[in-house]
Amino acid sequence: MAESFNRERHQSIQVKLLIIMLLLVVFHQANSQNQELQQDTLNKKRLNVIVYTGAGLYASTLTLLYFGWYDGKPMTSFHFFNDNNNDLQLDKCGHATTAYTFTGYAYNWLRWAGLNNNKSTVYGGLMGFASMSVIEILDGFSVEYGASWGDLLANASGPALFVSQQLTWKEQRMRLKFSYHPTHYAQYNPVLLGEDDLQRIIKDYNGNTFWLSANINAFLGSESRFPKWVNVAVGYGGRGILGVTSNPAEIDGRPIPHFDRVRRYYLTLDIDLTRIKTRSKALKFVFSTLSFVKVPFPTLEYNSQDNLVFHWLYF
Repeated sequence: MAESFNRERHQSIQVKLLIIMLLLVVFHQANSQNQELQQDTLNKKRLNVIVYTGAGLYASTLTLLYFGWYDGKPMTSFHFFNDNNNDLQLDKCGHATTAYTFTGYAYNWLRWAGLNNNKSTVYGGLMGFASMSVIEILDGFSVEYGASWGDLLANASGPALFVSQQLTWKEQRMRLKFSYHPTHYAQYNPVLLGEDDLQRIIKDYNGNTFWLSANINAFLGSESRFPKWVNVAVGYGGRGILGVTSNPAEIDGRPIPHFDRVRRYYLTLDIDLTRIKTRSKALKFVFSTLSFVKVPFPTLEYNSQDNLVFHWLYF
């Protein structure tokens, strides 16, 4: 029960962070020009907006977390808790993908403020890591939970992927992405997997797939005529997940059908929306905002039960 509650809290924070990210993307897109035209000239007013806004959001999140989840509950010295067996590690993929996405947004805000590529990259990576790790600080002092070193590692891996590419190539040749499709599993445990369609996008790991999407043209050289927006992607998902570490036989006295917990691996194509050339500011906004979403394509799947499976269109 504690594991279920802890997972629900993590997912609630991820939803709130995603909302904050999208609001700040709107703010960035409304005030910035094409990043390629930006100069490495510091604009202190813009930087102050980012610093004060970020500090305020961070302090607000800590305050809301404490009074919403921890107030009145026993606290102890900082310690760690091992939750690495949860949800076939799909929750860790979610941490890494969200932290990567937030790092990209933070990088763009700092570039808008006039910081050069290297500074924007490093500071953006720190912001991405901090944004996803705030809950671990309070968890670490809670008697009921504890900080998850697996979550912290995942929170660091997403920004590390962004930072390493931006410092090496000054572009993102490989992106972490996310996709979701509805499943029938949520009906058996709606408290854990979501009671409506919106909740299930975040809670139902059976319908979540996390992707590493690599741009083909970027690795072929400047002379290549291969379309610049075409990517190849590998994905990871799962099915049969009705409980955090194992599936219950019954919930509230109601028997639950048996489902094997199965890991699923995918190979397909993708589109890097940020590499599509357009003069439309509206489309640039849409492409930038949704750059973390995997575009549906015919997909080849492998899993231990069915071996190879072909999907005409997978999302």
